[in-house]
Amino acid sequence: MEGQHRIIMDDTAIRRALTRIAHEIVEKNKGIDNCVIVGIRTRGIYLAQRIAERIHEIEGLPIEVNELDITLYRDDRKARSAAVTDSAASNTTQHLPIHVEDKRVILFDDVLYTGRTIRAAMDALMDIGRPQSIQLAVLVDRGHRELPIRPDYVGKNVPTSKQEQIVVSLAEVDEEDKVTIFH
Repeated sequence: MEGQHRIIMDDTAIRRALTRIAHEIVEKNKGIDNCVIVGIRTRGIYLAQRIAERIHEIEGLPIEVNELDITLYRDDRKARSAAVTDSAASNTTQHLPIHVEDKRVILFDDVLYTGRTIRAAMDALMDIGRPQSIQLAVLVDRGHRELPIRPDYVGKNVPTSKQEQIVVSLAEVDEEDKVTIFH
């Protein structure tokens, strides 16, 4: 990436934020009964798995973790017909092993920006089943919402300009944990 940048969260800050979010999830839900964590592909699933590990340490019980691919639900995909989209979306959701019916779903993503990714994820979840509730957890909230979506759990609020970019790097994908802002 070109331009100036600075690291706004290192591996220690990310670990602390995830531990805090895990405690907040347990507290808000009065435990983890009937809860499932769903991570949005790509980095959201790794954060979801880390949260699940922390919750397991806190509660002594495992919590189900699932991965959600929202590619077919994005509103920024160009040149697709409604028939192809509907068919592809139903085929994808039929093969997902996610059980959300009457569950408290904690949806996890790395960065919340306009809210469009989360809207796509909620559409995908609703095609799978009818959750009791959907809660949103993000590592970074950078503002600039275009849709009325607000996270329930936030690792770090980072006010940005629209010209700035937030990049989350995770060891599972990028070999190190850090969050960088590019100006």
